[in-house]
Amino acid sequence: MTDEVNPLSIGKPAPDFTATAYDPKTDNVDAKISLSDYKGKWVLLFFYPLDFTFVCPTELIKLGKMTEEFENNNCQIIGASIDSAFSHQAWFKADARLESVKFPIIADLTKEVGFDYQCLHEDGMHFRGAFLIDPDGVLQSMTVNNLPVGRNPEELLRTLKAFQTGDLCPVDWHEGEETLGKA
Repeated sequence: MTDEVNPLSIGKPAPDFTATAYDPKTDNVDAKISLSDYKGKWVLLFFYPLDFTFVCPTELIKLGKMTEEFENNNCQIIGASIDSAFSHQAWFKADARLESVKFPIIADLTKEVGFDYQCLHEDGMHFRGAFLIDPDGVLQSMTVNNLPVGRNPEELLRTLKAFQTGDLCPVDWHEGEETLGKA
């Protein structure tokens, strides 16, 4: 956990973490991951409130189906909730719709990662935060939604691709369109 003054800021280093995660690729409930493990890659770190809920699986399912697109853009997806790795595993085994999800899910039981990313709801669960971190570990984008509304993974991918151009990108810019020049 960072000090009381939280340094989370766009254009600054993203808070590093080391956490236990569930890895659905290997069915491992004791995977250890760190942000620094992904140096040289983009990272989409996203938080969701709880396993076994209603909106959360819709986000994981869509991101699972888009994983290859993110990987093709040198981006690792990492999910996080306050549930244990065993809860993540049980949820994945109970809900066949999650079979496309192959990225790690952090078990943020201590809520340290959620705290460092300013994603904790007053009830103790995570808000729906999405953070794009560049290959140097610098936070480039963050969006945080309140609990009832899911995010749009296509917009997260569009934003990733826009940052990867290194250019100024206008509203609604999509890959292959002209940019406004160098940033």
